[in-house]
Amino acid sequence: MGDVLPGGSGDGTVRGGVWSDLSGSARDVVQAGQVLGGVHFHGPAPVRVEVPVPRQLPGDVSGFVGRSAELAELDALLPGDNGGEPVSVVVIAGTAGVGKTSLAIRLAHRISGRFPHGQLFVNLHGYDAGPALTPAAVLERFLRAFGVPAPAIPAGVEERGELYRSLLAGKQVLVVLDNAATVGQVRPLLPGAAGCLTVVTSRHRLSGLAVRDGARRITLDVLTEQESADLVATATRGYRTGDDPAQIAELARLCARLPLALRIAAERAATHPLLDLPQLTAQLRDESTLWDALSSPDQEEAEAVRTVFAWSYRALPPPAARLFRLLGLHPGPDFSVQAAAALAEQDPRTAHGLLDLLAGAHLIQSTGPERYQFHDLLRAYATDQAHREETSEDQHAALKRVADWYLHTADAARAAAQTFYPCVLTPAQTRPATVLAFDGQQDALAWHQREQANLLALGRAVAQAGLDEIAWQLPATLHSLHVARGTFDDLQTASLIGLEAARRLGDQRAQALMHDFLGTAYKQSGQLAQAAEHHEAAFDLRNQIGDWTGAAESANGLGLVHSWRHEPDAARTRLEHALALYQQHGPYDRTGPTLCNLGYVSADLGQPQQAAQYARQALTVYRETAADHYFSIDALILLARLDREAGHHGRAESHLSDATALLERTTPPSAKAAIHFEQATLLREQNRHDQALETYWACEALERSTGNRLGQALAYNGIGQTLRALGRLPEAVDFHTTAARILRDLDQSWNLAQTLAHLADAHTDNEQPEPARQHRTEALTLLAPFTDLPAAALRQRLQELTTG
Repeated sequence: MGDVLPGGSGDGTVRGGVWSDLSGSARDVVQAGQVLGGVHFHGPAPVRVEVPVPRQLPGDVSGFVGRSAELAELDALLPGDNGGEPVSVVVIAGTAGVGKTSLAIRLAHRISGRFPHGQLFVNLHGYDAGPALTPAAVLERFLRAFGVPAPAIPAGVEERGELYRSLLAGKQVLVVLDNAATVGQVRPLLPGAAGCLTVVTSRHRLSGLAVRDGARRITLDVLTEQESADLVATATRGYRTGDDPAQIAELARLCARLPLALRIAAERAATHPLLDLPQLTAQLRDESTLWDALSSPDQEEAEAVRTVFAWSYRALPPPAARLFRLLGLHPGPDFSVQAAAALAEQDPRTAHGLLDLLAGAHLIQSTGPERYQFHDLLRAYATDQAHREETSEDQHAALKRVADWYLHTADAARAAAQTFYPCVLTPAQTRPATVLAFDGQQDALAWHQREQANLLALGRAVAQAGLDEIAWQLPATLHSLHVARGTFDDLQTASLIGLEAARRLGDQRAQALMHDFLGTAYKQSGQLAQAAEHHEAAFDLRNQIGDWTGAAESANGLGLVHSWRHEPDAARTRLEHALALYQQHGPYDRTGPTLCNLGYVSADLGQPQQAAQYARQALTVYRETAADHYFSIDALILLARLDREAGHHGRAESHLSDATALLERTTPPSAKAAIHFEQATLLREQNRHDQALETYWACEALERSTGNRLGQALAYNGIGQTLRALGRLPEAVDFHTTAARILRDLDQSWNLAQTLAHLADAHTDNEQPEPARQHRTEALTLLAPFTDLPAAALRQRLQELTTG
């Protein structure tokens, strides 16, 4: 359906609906009436805030040998309780393939007991051919790991970093940042808390971390001869016996004593137990001569690794070798069996067998059930082999196959997750045979989470390859999944890619769709000016091409933007236009949310009879179209508010009872929170203050669970009003102050002005006239742009109190 109003109404009413929040700054998650890991510091009904302990370390490295000196050095940098100045950042530097990641993971597992509040691991992909992982994207992952709801994750990297460091304050967390290319990738991810440790791996020295952040660095060299021999012996144990130590040493020398190369060579030896080691080393020596002409003295280690790769690759059966090099064309950081099958035009069972063969040869790594990834060196080698051995046409066809598979699988996930957004694929686009089937919404959303990074990388890749139709269809198909999971960063990036692709195609309908999606993404991040620009651009394009249903969607989006700014006259104009277009051109079911939105705007304009009429019309549409129950809940809450404001408390209770009866397991928490808020406000006005406080707290807990900071602020304001009525004035001041701080950060001028008026009233009752005067003066300044009747009434009251 179209957007539904999410914000506050004229009396600060929390709204339920499809869209439910703006992102904000860090400190409110830990200060807005709560202590993470603890309890609320105010109010009669404390609610415990449970913070999950994130544990995201990969499994410990199997067959790890050696590095005793380096582990001892690291232990010396990490003193126990009895000595040494604590170290907060450790950099493990060294050449590619030297085993930095393995050492970091081994260290992390050894010391994880010192970090009871969680361990985080991320591969920054600093040396991959594609884009490195940005600090903003990493912070989003980390915040989600700590249980921060998607709508509560701020838009900017600085704000995300602030929230991240606030969550880690006073905690002991281990963070492993693998494959960092620059200091800029790392610094925003440093916890900054005394009890935390960050381990960074990099091919560079990252000296800036030592200078500014006090990092300690160890530089990892190749394995010693003995460690190299131990690694080979460990990898071949049970498969080979009687190998000459001198021949093992020669094998290690040809592998430059690099663990990555040694593991591949040892696996080759283990799978050919009847072949003498001298024969294997001779093959490897012959292979190395192929690369001598390309080597320079400072490239010895890199060319040794490349030699081992080539040696192992040439020994693969042709189908496995082809799959290996085609996997180098996969744009994302990891891949499933089904994606690999699509890439190579194979059935999944065959592909699975070949992937297991490649994993057994250490050419790829298994990361989970039916999922694999490359070491970055091996990815580069596979890509190079694809460029050498596959024609440009074959490479393009492989990318097209895997793109089609992702696109059609995304469409299947869209259909399983919801029914509001139609399919954008054309009948001419043949559905691949291996497209996944999904068992309902949660299964679809879980797939989207697994493939999120791949889907974004695919969007970039298809745009670069000239597959412009897929480049816009992909974000169009994924839009509803992004909205459901709150991944608005990716929605924004993918829609910008899709917009450029649609422009190259000259497809105005697709351009308008991308503009509307960008409007949604910017709106959810609180960037309302940009949201309005994109919704306006979509509206203009759709009018040009006669897409009247689309124009109605864009007008509805613009109405929401005006509503969030508390510009009710402009909001009503846009929403009335949207309604007229829906009524004339359809679909009929979309008139329901627009009517409900108009009802709330009418209430904000002080027109209760018109608001009630809209609400009842919306209920009729919902009933006739069998809409989801939470839409009807929204209209019933509006009717309850209107009756409450008119003094008809019994009728208001009846509407809220009807709304509560519609609650189901799948009802969005925002709708449940909206019911609680209206119930609490009604109880407060009936002087049932203890019940009101309990219900406001229930509302706040739900709003916090979904990251709706606007809803939290309005709940705190309601608690403050209730406490004032009970004569608990210092507590009332605290809650109004907390609400005002959140609203100020959210740039919610109208709601902030109302809250400051309540704060001033609490100060007045507490015999504090000067702060009361200051807050009323600020509220009057905030009210200056607003010309509607409720704003005029509030302005007059504040002026009388200020001058009286």
